[in-house]
Amino acid sequence: MVFGTFDYLHAGHENLFIQARQLGNEIIAIIARDRTVKNIKSEIPDHNEKERLANLETTGWADFVVPGNEKDKNKVIKEYRPDIIALGYDQFAFTYRLEKFLMDIKLDAKIVRLKPYRPDMYKSSIIKKQQMSNAEATTK
Repeated sequence: MVFGTFDYLHAGHENLFIQARQLGNEIIAIIARDRTVKNIKSEIPDHNEKERLANLETTGWADFVVPGNEKDKNKVIKEYRPDIIALGYDQFAFTYRLEKFLMDIKLDAKIVRLKPYRPDMYKSSIIKKQQMSNAEATTK
């Protein structure tokens, strides 16, 4: 199971799924809800949750793509009970108490922190800034 906003899909995301695929035979990707993204990043994503879900499905990187739960962030873990939870190198929201939560629900899932892939280049915030700069240059 992997989690993310997946607003601008890029090579860093693709690499995340490549690493996750090496850990198991099936990947469930959880798309952060718009309100959750707003709470974590203090801004809404450029693509709404339905667009982000559809875009990720189109890539074929994950076997299942499902929206997260706004009220209970851990509900998807309780529902799908993954063997492995693969976290991105920069994911810290909702992960601090993850080990205790897994113990509480008696789920023996392994938590793996995935390696970054050129984070100086492939990060949604960087790509978003580049696109905004390109758009401004085009309108001048």
